[in-house]
Amino acid sequence: MKFAGVVGYETLMEVRPSNWQSVIVERKYRGDISRCSRRLQSADKVNEDIVISNEIEILADAFAFENFSNIKYVVWMGTKWKVNTITVEPPRLILEIGGVYNDETGPEACTGCEDSEDSGDE
Repeated sequence: MKFAGVVGYETLMEVRPSNWQSVIVERKYRGDISRCSRRLQSADKVNEDIVISNEIEILADAFAFENFSNIKYVVWMGTKWKVNTITVEPPRLILEIGGVYNDETGPEACTGCEDSEDSGDE
């Protein structure tokens, strides 16, 4: 299965002298989905959480290799998914994604989400 989507990196930006703020930078990548599975997780809740255990292999650029430790989420199928594990295998990064990524900004902050859905067979 092919992947075309957005990867979110958390970086620090100096907004004023000596005043640093966490900022999310989104970049578009292409690659493959090498594993696709899901499970339901219930922990004394009315509604169960969906947890996926997918591996997405992206063709990484220099920015991705230099900043892979700052990757926070991947947008797949219109949802931000938390990145649990990153494996470096040049020229690719293998991202294992899990639960839904919760951020304070909400879905409207995802600038590339509308273009990031799985493009199917390309």
